[in-house]
Amino acid sequence: MVPIQTSLEDETYALFKLEEVLKPTGFVIGSSWEYDHGYLDIKLDDRGTYYFLRIPFKAIAGALDSPGVIVRLQQPFVLGHQYESGNDIDSRNGAVQGLVNQFQTPTDPDTDIPKEYIDMGKDYIKEVEALLIPRQEYD
Repeated sequence: MVPIQTSLEDETYALFKLEEVLKPTGFVIGSSWEYDHGYLDIKLDDRGTYYFLRIPFKAIAGALDSPGVIVRLQQPFVLGHQYESGNDIDSRNGAVQGLVNQFQTPTDPDTDIPKEYIDMGKDYIKEVEALLIPRQEYD
């Protein structure tokens, strides 16, 4: 995991507005959300290892499954997961986990992040900043 610096950290937004602005750029709300926190994710690559830019957020007014929830953004990071290919032959996840989780156990959940993906993450954060931070216009 590699943290990315941004002026968006600690800013608050309506989650609906974040989705409205960021979904067209490829961001989705990650599947590992809870009622009080979640992630905006964008996949950077998935050839053998999955690389994501992840923007964590925490609910500060309301719950994530409620209309009108307000969230505070936290420090983004680039994340890499290297997954096994094929069947999970030694069943490390167990039968019950296999019924509810379609993903295999990562072979390396905290794989090294190549510089190209860190740079991609930084570029995406600049794009997100440009979309979310109001710019003052001068006459």
